[in-house]
Amino acid sequence: MKIKILAAAAALLLATPAFAQQNVTRIIVAFAPGGPVDTVARIIAEQLGKELGQSVIIENKAGANGALGANETKRAAPDGRTIWLTSVGAAAINQALTANLSYTMESEFQPISVVVNNVELLVVNKDNPAKSAAEFVASARAAAVPVTMASSGVGSIPHLAIEQLTDVTGVKFQHVPYRGAAPAINDVAGGHVGGFFGDVAGLVSHIGPQGKLKPIGLASLTRHPLLPNVPTLAEQGMKGIDTNNWYALYGPAKMPAEVVASLNKAVRNTLEHAPTAQKLIALGAEPAPSTPEALAALQKQDADKWSKLIKAKNIKAE
Repeated sequence: MKIKILAAAAALLLATPAFAQQNVTRIIVAFAPGGPVDTVARIIAEQLGKELGQSVIIENKAGANGALGANETKRAAPDGRTIWLTSVGAAAINQALTANLSYTMESEFQPISVVVNNVELLVVNKDNPAKSAAEFVASARAAAVPVTMASSGVGSIPHLAIEQLTDVTGVKFQHVPYRGAAPAINDVAGGHVGGFFGDVAGLVSHIGPQGKLKPIGLASLTRHPLLPNVPTLAEQGMKGIDTNNWYALYGPAKMPAEVVASLNKAVRNTLEHAPTAQKLIALGAEPAPSTPEALAALQKQDADKWSKLIKAKNIKAE
């Protein structure tokens, strides 16, 4: 009898890790730790876990413009335990930017919900004499050589915002692509590059009385709640520049409808949870829960919009 009890106990211990794994949801983040997407994932993880009734862990799969995270997700079981948090780039831009992309959004992923909106903020060095985007553009138009503008990479939302600005104003800027937003921000702050479009979430700590950057315009339809005194570009006479670098959650294709509905409800409740929402807003991101259908429509709309611009400008991935 004693031997049977010990054997049963041993079997239970061996089974425990596998059983525990059934109560874990992974959020695959297609970017490195510490960046805006990773930060948003970590802000929502605790409350999302409470809503789901299980642990939520973050796994960073950075690289290949989000393709590593996409491929990790599409191979996962469609049981709702692996979901992917990505920005608009991997979801709606890579298809036009990269030939022979290793994944197809429409057939290999299930939309769950938009998580946050991230509008692009135009910043210059704090010592730049321009007090507005209109003044910055006027100065660039009068310059003997093209004014430099940084981006976080070829085909990134900051790069596409520069292209939109050129189309709307007729002013040609010298695009300076970097590998990520951090070095671009550093060079604008150091006065080596003229300007930069970036997510509010990534720039908020660099502006203000102690910051080295000056905000001069928002590439969005409305002003940002964290920056009520910064006018949109449209308010400054530059209409048609609208660059929302939204982040959204997807799962593998063929997820059962009830699983999608459960995840969507959990995400919505998480983003409506006041302390969680306040953390996101303080970061500069705007909570934006949606239905799966609304996310699918947004993805298609932006894929069409950015594809047209990328083809017109003959932009190719590096």
